[in-house]
Amino acid sequence: MKIRIKFQKSGVMKFVGHLDMMRYFQRAIRRAHIDICYSEGYSPHQKMSFASPLGVGITSDGEYLDIDVNSTASTKDALKTLNDTMVDGVKIVGYRLLPEHAKTSMAIIAAGEYVLSYKDGYDSPFTYEEWEKKLDELYFSQENFVILKKTKKSEKNVDLKPLVFDFKLIKDESDKPSFHLFVSTGSTDNLKPELVLSSIYEKAGLEYNPLAIQIHRVDLFTKDEQGNFISLGEMGEVIE
Repeated sequence: MKIRIKFQKSGVMKFVGHLDMMRYFQRAIRRAHIDICYSEGYSPHQKMSFASPLGVGITSDGEYLDIDVNSTASTKDALKTLNDTMVDGVKIVGYRLLPEHAKTSMAIIAAGEYVLSYKDGYDSPFTYEEWEKKLDELYFSQENFVILKKTKKSEKNVDLKPLVFDFKLIKDESDKPSFHLFVSTGSTDNLKPELVLSSIYEKAGLEYNPLAIQIHRVDLFTKDEQGNFISLGEMGEVIE
């Protein structure tokens, strides 16, 4: 049986890297007595995979872990058992049974939803109204948004617009401007939301300070048969 677990990551746990999160969940699965399947061979390991590694310092309401199990409790009981083993900063919010031949979330992920906001102690260079004008001038009114994307091996011009499915300016709880981005995510066209914002800063003649920005992942999505985006957490069914 295939199970998809959805969890949130916040607080000090945002500083824990992906490999350590993998080890953390391996131990948590054992402590919660989840009947997980193990691989065969000389060094058996738990059959689990994460949808998309989360960068250090990023918080999230939509992280996903797929596991194979021999048997399972109900969704309600599994949520309680797992959350009883969690530390502050990690909360299990979903536990669903997937179809037997379902692909892993890592294989089908297509988009990510993010909110980028200014941390306490850091001010925005523009007011909300000034950002509205600046974004319209530099991004929304432009047919293309081409940047020079640098990798370890090469440099190439990339138009970010086809990879940004939605982009909105919003106000956060402190009335500061924040940036809501819905971007391509996956193994082929993977766009980091901070690249969009830093590129806008550069075109506006501003210096981008990554330490000033809190990145929050809202959720991860795939596409259904009609080509519509659907949350990975809505797939499968609740176990009664």
